[in-house]
Amino acid sequence: MIVVTAPTSSIGRQLIPHLLEHGEAVRVIAREPARLAPEVADRVEVVRGSHGEAAVVEKAFAGADAVFWLPPSNPHAASLEAVYQEFCRPACAVLAGQGVSHVVGVSALGRGFPGQAGNISASLEMDDMFAATGVSYRALTMPSFMDNLLRQAASIRDEGVFYGPTPADLKAPTCARRDIAAAGARLLIDRSWSGVGSVPVLGPEDLSFDDMARILSEVLGKPVRYQEVPLEGFRASLLGGGVSEAMAQGMIDMTVAKNNGLDNAEPRTVEATTPTSFRQWCEEELKPDVQA
Repeated sequence: MIVVTAPTSSIGRQLIPHLLEHGEAVRVIAREPARLAPEVADRVEVVRGSHGEAAVVEKAFAGADAVFWLPPSNPHAASLEAVYQEFCRPACAVLAGQGVSHVVGVSALGRGFPGQAGNISASLEMDDMFAATGVSYRALTMPSFMDNLLRQAASIRDEGVFYGPTPADLKAPTCARRDIAAAGARLLIDRSWSGVGSVPVLGPEDLSFDDMARILSEVLGKPVRYQEVPLEGFRASLLGGGVSEAMAQGMIDMTVAKNNGLDNAEPRTVEATTPTSFRQWCEEELKPDVQA
């Protein structure tokens, strides 16, 4: 039995079909089971509730062999600790007692990078909490997601511009969430691994935002450019969108660390290189949104 948390998230909903196609028994924890795809809902066990609640995870983990862990985003949280460490504490408390042997978590690159990195630092502390339970643990460690551009589909369509607080010429890895889901599924299906470690998911190439703008222009058949915004402008846009002070600061600290090379510190290996290119992702996922 494999337990999947956040099953309606963009990663979770892409991971579950891999498991079902392989014949795995799947149990999901869902606050809103009605949001599960019909073809999934009929083939999985459902435990209703939040995976941040002790009673819910105790019920869901009973008799399970493995868990896929993804904390839900909470832009209004009072602290980073509430989103990462506090949220996962109930799960960590019951893992060993329920017999779970393997956990795969969604995390970030940056282990060993000096200084505070906001959301990334909090995510790595979450990894340490799971590792301390004694289960075999693998952190899927990622750079920024290609999928984040979906938030700017309207701006790309209407203005031919997308924005960010990163220098336009900084090349860095970027990955598609579909590849994260596939990597997680492989680990959950083949549980021959043990101990604690990380599995980088780096996409197939390093790109700058100027590179992305060029590819977007070619895919969409119209000019698209990238516009860098100052960090303080980025902070103001977050706060103006209802993000809490703590979460906005976490995003700023993470961005500064990435701009200083955090994502570039991970060596690109054959194992860490995943298949979905930015061009392919734009053709298959962003272009339909922009042209809708």
